Amino acid sequence: MTAPSLLALIDPTLRQDPYPTYRQWRETAPISGGPTSDGGVQPLVVTRQQDCSNVLRDVTFGHAEADQTGPLNSTPPPQRSFLGMNPPDHTRLRGLVSKAFTRRVVERLAPMIEQTTRELIDSALRRSNLGETVNFMDVIARPLPVAVISELFDVPVDERDLIVAWSHDMARGLDPDFLIPDGVRERQFQAREEFRQYMLALADKRRDNPGEDLLSGLVQVQDAGDVLSESELLTTCILLLIAGHETTVNLIGNGTLALLRNPSELARLRAEPALAERAVEEFLRYDPPVQFTARIALQDTKVGEFDAPAGSAAILLFGAANRDPEVCADPDRLDITREPSRHLAFGHGPHFCLGAPLARLEGRIMFEALAGLDVLELAGEPTYNDNIILRGMRELPVRLA
Repeated sequence: MTAPSLLALIDPTLRQDPYPTYRQWRETAPISGGPTSDGGVQPLVVTRQQDCSNVLRDVTFGHAEADQTGPLNSTPPPQRSFLGMNPPDHTRLRGLVSKAFTRRVVERLAPMIEQTTRELIDSALRRSNLGETVNFMDVIARPLPVAVISELFDVPVDERDLIVAWSHDMARGLDPDFLIPDGVRERQFQAREEFRQYMLALADKRRDNPGEDLLSGLVQVQDAGDVLSESELLTTCILLLIAGHETTVNLIGNGTLALLRNPSELARLRAEPALAERAVEEFLRYDPPVQFTARIALQDTKVGEFDAPAGSAAILLFGAANRDPEVCADPDRLDITREPSRHLAFGHGPHFCLGAPLARLEGRIMFEALAGLDVLELAGEPTYNDNIILRGMRELPVRLA
């Protein structure tokens, strides 16, 4: 048995279930790639959790500089968020944003999340009780994070569809250039510009009339006189939009599908809804919304015994690392009672996801509510989005009552 090639990451036939391929990769070549016999360098593909964690913590790995291309794209981004920066810029910006994105901001959203979740499920129930099969992604999984991120920025209800469209176009642009069809990159840049204009106008209103929302906090935050510039404010809002919307949609969708395909676990959750908090961690491990990320070697270094010359890339397969049997017993089995094991769904090290508490809160409230349904069953095969970095469904047909 040989290790898969990099092409496996983009093989559409594996989109339904990439995990057997990840397992093959991990078992046959836990680290692969590196310098080749002809003098070239292939990206290192890293599949074990400890190796991935080591790279994420290692200061000799980081991100491409602002005027450089990344390991997956040939076009530098027009503007980088702090997620794509190295220290000290990353440290400064993350510190400023964390002063605004506080625990209090997240906790303030809990009643709104609970009410919105109830309303979405009630609406889906009314349609399902009429005999209609519903697309869980459209009626429940997508609307909740949209409502939350809109509340976070205090976006008017009648403008939320704009947020969804911009988020989708910008998230699609995260994939490598060679995978993006004609027109998608242009839509990404257009969405970014339209979102920029919208958020700058909204930010001006918050400066004049601040509220308790996150955007008000971001325009006012300072540290010893240091503040967010206009471009830094914009890229932070884009990061929060994509990270707070697209990934949480996929957490809810992927977790629901996992329950539907494992009815004994759904029965456990119904019997004990308080398991929802632990279940969220298991969903994040079992089928993570972010499948992989990449880092650049900032100097000659190593991953395990493999050389990583300066400028070379390491691709970290979170989907493989989360099912590493060295850190999780029987990793291909869903078990919502499992003691939460280490997973990399939110990253690790200095770039650990700042929005993790909010995603966990949304997931817990949603799965507690779904546990109250008498009927929740799969009504057809799901179809997946085209993204390869962000794993999530376009359609998840269900019946509920």
